[in-house]
Amino acid sequence: MASGKRCVVLGLLVFLWAQWASEGTEEQEEETCRLLGKFDLNGYVDAQNHSLVIGGLFPIHSRIIPPNESILEPVSAKCEGFNFRGFRWMKTMIHTIKEINQRKDILPNITLGYQIFDTCSTISKAMESAMVLLTGQEENKPNIRNSTGAYLAGIVGSGGSSLSIAASRILGLYFLPQVGYTSTCSILSDKFQFPSYVRTVASDKFQSVAMVKLIQHFGWVWVGTVAADDDYGKYGVKTFKEQMESANLCVAFSETIPKVYSNEKMQRAVEAVKSSTARVVVLYASDLDLEPFVLEMVHHNITDRTWIASEAWITSALLAKPEYFPYFGGSIGFAVPRTDIPGLKEFLYDVHPSRDPQDVLTIEFWQTAFNCTWPNSSVPYNVDHRVNMTGREDRVHAMSHTLCTGEEKLEDLRNTYLDVSQLRITNNVKQAVYVLAYALDHLSRCEEGQGPFIPGNTCAYLPDFDPWQLMFYVKTVWFTTHDGKTVQMDKNGDVMGHYDILNWQLDGNGEIAFVKVGEYVFKENKFELIFKKNSTIFWNTESSQLPHSVCTDVCAPGTRKGIRQGEPICCFDCIPCADGHVSEEAGQRECEQCGEDYWSNAQRSKCVLKDVEFLAYDDALGLTLVVLSVFGALVALVVMVVYGVHRRTPLVQANGQGLSFLTQASLATTALSSMLFIGKPYDWSCMARQVTLALGFSLCLSCILGKTVSLFLAYRISKSKTRLISMHPICPKIMVLLSVLVETGVCIAYLVLEPPKVYKNMESQNVKIILECNEGSVEFLCSMFGIDIFLALLCFLTTFVARQLPDNYYEGKCITFGMLVFFIVWISFVPAYLSTKGKFKVAVELFAILASSYGLLGCIFAPKCFIILLRPERNTDEIVGGRVPTVDKSIQLTSASVSSELNNTTVSTILDD
Repeated sequence: MASGKRCVVLGLLVFLWAQWASEGTEEQEEETCRLLGKFDLNGYVDAQNHSLVIGGLFPIHSRIIPPNESILEPVSAKCEGFNFRGFRWMKTMIHTIKEINQRKDILPNITLGYQIFDTCSTISKAMESAMVLLTGQEENKPNIRNSTGAYLAGIVGSGGSSLSIAASRILGLYFLPQVGYTSTCSILSDKFQFPSYVRTVASDKFQSVAMVKLIQHFGWVWVGTVAADDDYGKYGVKTFKEQMESANLCVAFSETIPKVYSNEKMQRAVEAVKSSTARVVVLYASDLDLEPFVLEMVHHNITDRTWIASEAWITSALLAKPEYFPYFGGSIGFAVPRTDIPGLKEFLYDVHPSRDPQDVLTIEFWQTAFNCTWPNSSVPYNVDHRVNMTGREDRVHAMSHTLCTGEEKLEDLRNTYLDVSQLRITNNVKQAVYVLAYALDHLSRCEEGQGPFIPGNTCAYLPDFDPWQLMFYVKTVWFTTHDGKTVQMDKNGDVMGHYDILNWQLDGNGEIAFVKVGEYVFKENKFELIFKKNSTIFWNTESSQLPHSVCTDVCAPGTRKGIRQGEPICCFDCIPCADGHVSEEAGQRECEQCGEDYWSNAQRSKCVLKDVEFLAYDDALGLTLVVLSVFGALVALVVMVVYGVHRRTPLVQANGQGLSFLTQASLATTALSSMLFIGKPYDWSCMARQVTLALGFSLCLSCILGKTVSLFLAYRISKSKTRLISMHPICPKIMVLLSVLVETGVCIAYLVLEPPKVYKNMESQNVKIILECNEGSVEFLCSMFGIDIFLALLCFLTTFVARQLPDNYYEGKCITFGMLVFFIVWISFVPAYLSTKGKFKVAVELFAILASSYGLLGCIFAPKCFIILLRPERNTDEIVGGRVPTVDKSIQLTSASVSSELNNTTVSTILDD
């Protein structure tokens, strides 16, 4: 591509030369050549008596005067706005060339000259200067010819990135070496577009990475950007945004500062800064471009912002003024490393306009520095054709009426030109000149047959060499600077090294000081942000604390990020985690589900063990049931004692002692079985509880059934006309034994085949683990308690039929009421049991067990104990019952009288043992 471009240019040159030659032959011989027009360029030239010349392009002025629209013919623009910083850079190049010429170890017997032009910080002037350097002609018409005079070795320049890009596109066609000193735009590393460009300043690629690391270090995630509307600003912000995106950080807004002042564009940038919630803003612009923006910030009184500065303005004296500190104080950014240059200060002071009346730049420097007009000079004084910063009026300063005397002292000045305390870019200028000098030196020391060029390993010679040959040495140059640092370029023509991290603070004199607080080191295998120990950073906030710049505060533990559609990832909603999910760390995108045995705490920030719920002994409800259970068992035992003590009394004998004792014992067992339902369940307790309950009720109900069958037969005897109905005394016992054996068989099968086990119930309540018994087979459980229900039903039916026996103590009625209580309790139990959960479910079952036990104990045995203990006079054979012949139909039988002997021709339903 580069060779193609050179062919096009060379073809154009041949064509123009042919046109010019053909036209010249047709013209009359008396017509002479005339100069069509010249570029309006200022600078310094010292090419006489020098073998080689190094070109220089520097922004000695900050802008060009806008063209007069009434003049139709294109003219080369004039410059204004004297730039002390650029003037110092230019002087540094001259100083460095003189220093090299005096050295004997570099380029012996060869002296270097220079040709330096002012680019006026504009692309058009940079292009004009590059053309003049290439051709040696200053015509502003396209009449390109080869250069004449001293041989041009290379160019140092040309200031800002846009200027270097413009110049390099021309210089690159000829592979003429160009060494940049302040152009940091990352696109200049592209050797396909800029094959002959190298630089002594780091690429913005490293600076953008450093900025993002700085932002991460201070915890900022929401940052705005303002950039100059040129290559430096656009490419710098582009690289910065890419790095921000890769780090999952967000750019709140991105605005540009117009190169040519536009109130509309400027106000848009100001409004973005003013309205945004971002408190940290990156400024990617040069000090010259940034000055109007700074004035707007002051005009709108925008404070409480932290500015991240690029290397182009962090040390600029143009902006570092005390009156700007309330708005830009605390700015933090990256700067080229500082150094001292021996002899430069004295050289800078060695300047005076009287030495050369034609030195317009020195005259303008003197006029601007001392605010006076040099006598008999046409150099304009402090002219400013710009629209002012608020866009309301034009202003052109008139010439000062004070004449310069020449006696003014530079020592009295305090300006950027004479300030050698922050030699950063200035040192880059020095190194850029040395790059060309060392490259020329290496070229001159080449030995024939050992050179780098093919064929034949040939060498190039001074001063007759091609630019591309010198470019080979420029790319491979390596040297040590005066302060001991190494300068070496990579394959892209970029240097490695480090940035100083500077912070704007006020010193004791009320001036802005650039305080070094750290470094960013970027080398081949090391990229590290380092802050000095015990360094204090000034923050321009109301609290003087580290600024907080986020779109949305980091979601607290217990919440997660909720994406807002159409907004950056740094803007989100904090959504509480769902139950059972937690986010233990701040800023989590998703909540994590807790394990099976865990649940989220109230803040949903931690998984905690679920509460294990069961009916415990130390629980008030559990303790109450234990008391009722023990009390019921004691009552049953007391009844047994009463029956045992009064076993010889008619009431106890008539009631059937054996069945009564078994009934009381079973009721005590049933009451105590409820203790198995209380406390932490285990496999053995799960198996024991239901089996014990079923067997207890089976024994109790079968004993009651034995009684009720006897009562039923007694009732049938009282109604029968025959004496054929009889029942042997062992029959009730056999009935009890068979019932218990059947129940026992079912229980054994239940425990063997599908035994109940402990079960962690997590479905009923998410926040709790309910420890309960999984009853295993529902069929076996229904079979077990189905037998009890069947026995209870038989008891109820038989006693209900025999309830009208004229018994003095209403045996049949007592059992009937007891069975009614039993059925009512268990029928009510079913809906209550199904509608409760957890430990209350167990409590309902226990209440049913105890209520039915108390009901049977109270209804069957309480009346008899009342008579035995409190009405012993009624516990007699006469009152309890007697013998009556059954043939006498006028006399009704009692349940007691049914106990008459068989040999008296009565039917006996003996209930005695």
